[in-house]
Amino acid sequence: MKRPFVARVWKEGEWYVSQCLEVDVASQGETEAEALANLKEALELYFEPPRATRPPRVRLIEVEVGAA
Repeated sequence: MKRPFVARVWKEGEWYVSQCLEVDVASQGETEAEALANLKEALELYFEPPRATRPPRVRLIEVEVGAA
């Protein structure tokens, strides 16, 4: 199944950075086209189903939120 995503691209120093606006995934490349191709590959990997060889270890952590 294919789904379109919106990406923005900007130049940062010598590199072009590409970022997907719907999903927190970004990549880079030496050209705008390379940055977008790398972003496409990163998104494909992001949506690839996980293949765990053993069950993940789940931990509970507590974080202080609000006024101290």
